[in-house]
Amino acid sequence: MAGLLAYLDSIKARDPAPRSRMEVLLYPGVWAFAYHRLAHRLFRMRLYFLARWVNHWSRFVTAIDIHPGAQIGRHLFIDHGFSVIGETAVIGDNVTIYQNVTLGGTNPANGVAGKRHPTIEDDVVIGSGAQILGPITVGKGARIGANAVVTKDVPPGAVMVGIPARAQLMDAKKKPEGFMPYGTPCSEVFDPATQKLELMRCELEQMHKQIDALIAERDARAQHDTEEPESDCA
Repeated sequence: MAGLLAYLDSIKARDPAPRSRMEVLLYPGVWAFAYHRLAHRLFRMRLYFLARWVNHWSRFVTAIDIHPGAQIGRHLFIDHGFSVIGETAVIGDNVTIYQNVTLGGTNPANGVAGKRHPTIEDDVVIGSGAQILGPITVGKGARIGANAVVTKDVPPGAVMVGIPARAQLMDAKKKPEGFMPYGTPCSEVFDPATQKLELMRCELEQMHKQIDALIAERDARAQHDTEEPESDCA
């Protein structure tokens, strides 16, 4: 019972929406995690059909697909549904996954099914729509921004954004301590009460920076073309 209460409290600490532990018990991510515990136990007992049956039922009622073979640590929080976690994925403690995330695998070139899904270490936050693909490692405390596509190892504490994902430099004085909603930093620390609005504002800022860079590149190219000397005619 103490373990369940600690789990529910860990979710409340990362989500400002629930008013009570009882409300957290209605979260689909909580039920998906519980069903996976049962499915994984059956999988380890080599009762593969029963494990798959529990997995399919869980996917039907929660819209979250966790393969029975995936190894998951303590206090996983899947906020909303439509996420997929593959068979050889390994997830540490206190990991937060938002909606539409894929921990996907690569097709082994030799046809032998080995380790082909990511390893997610402790305290990682994975933003909405992120895709983490292949047998890579996301280091402890890393943040994966919304819609990022990660195909290479991520060092501990890094903040990854973009397609393909690249580490984003942050001002050490402004780096937020503790939990970072959606795994996406911005110029200001997220306010939990308005985190979705601030996420959109952050994405707009990134788009403006990209547009400014493209305009600067276009202007520099136009200036270079005008400064080229005209060739002399013989």
